[in-house]
Amino acid sequence: MPRPVDSILTYNAGRDPERLAMKYRHMRSSAFVFLRATCHLFPAQLPQRHALPASPAVWSCGDLHLENFGSYKGDNRLPYFDVNDFDEGALIPAAWDLLRLLTSVRLACQPLDFDAARVRALLDALLAAYFGALRGGSARWIERETAEGPVRELFDTVRGRERADFLDSRTSRRGRHRRLKLDGSKALPADEAEHRRVGALLRRFAATSGRPDFFEVLDVARRIAGNGSLGVRRWVVLVQGKGAPDGHYLLDLKEALPSALTPALRLKQPPWADEAERVVALAQRCQAVPPAFLHAVRMGGRSYVLRDLQPSADRVAFGDAKQPPERLLSLMASVGRCTAWAHLRASGRQRSAIADELIAWGADADAPRRLRRASRECMQTVRDDWKAYC
Repeated sequence: MPRPVDSILTYNAGRDPERLAMKYRHMRSSAFVFLRATCHLFPAQLPQRHALPASPAVWSCGDLHLENFGSYKGDNRLPYFDVNDFDEGALIPAAWDLLRLLTSVRLACQPLDFDAARVRALLDALLAAYFGALRGGSARWIERETAEGPVRELFDTVRGRERADFLDSRTSRRGRHRRLKLDGSKALPADEAEHRRVGALLRRFAATSGRPDFFEVLDVARRIAGNGSLGVRRWVVLVQGKGAPDGHYLLDLKEALPSALTPALRLKQPPWADEAERVVALAQRCQAVPPAFLHAVRMGGRSYVLRDLQPSADRVAFGDAKQPPERLLSLMASVGRCTAWAHLRASGRQRSAIADELIAWGADADAPRRLRRASRECMQTVRDDWKAYC
């Protein structure tokens, strides 16, 4: 059996079989999906060390790819666009982040049959935005009023979404009562024991929140979302919120596992109370504003991340090949800046490089060229692993 397949089977052992089967099917669809679903393979996919430029240590989401950017409502209930998945978060060289992101862009372009010049333009736009934002030295965020193209559309989607319409898309209603839709694409049934455990967890959480009625559990289902995390213990929870029938809220409860990068990490990592604390701490550290309801919680000896449910539709997607080039160039500039701002925002924290080091790296004229070349090599390795898997 090819080495990547052995590694994939070992890494995913013990996951929910029904959702794990979905993950394995999805992984065959494209090399881009395969990349998203196999973060644990990334250290082995890195090119020779000399091919990467030396770079400062940064706090990273650990799995930086195109679809780990998106819009969400912050804990102040305003919409934001940012990096938004920190399950694999760790202290890593900044070049690792850029390499994985550039590789994901190359792979996302392949089904669209972009020529080499167009791919190069997208990579250059991303790199120019990233290194330019580092040189600026200030951790900013994208404002809805100045956002363009796909990012502006994501802002508008989140801002314009009516709660009643969102609930209607995820629940069925009889009178004033709602139940989660078990459609096999977004949710699957949870058994009685899962209902009891999740209900007990939310009651404990509610008792410390000062809003016990808000977090009253109305229904629980196994959530289907993402690629890499499919099969991990995860539920969508319908809670009372502000009342029936249209004031309910949907929460995402997801088990936090050790970062997939852990075996390959060479930089010393700080001690964390548990994995959920790590995920939550890095989201709070790197994002301009964290998502609503973001908390680390424990249940049955395992740690979980609780947060507002974010629809998959609120994440970045390349769309089709017919859209104007300016739209994707704008998108590349946005994700490049957001990456730099996240690195700057978390600078000088628990052994990460200080802002001055990041600003200095932003002036490295040779780094973009070396990263672009390394991403081509990394892309080919990912494609080889995908073909071996298929």
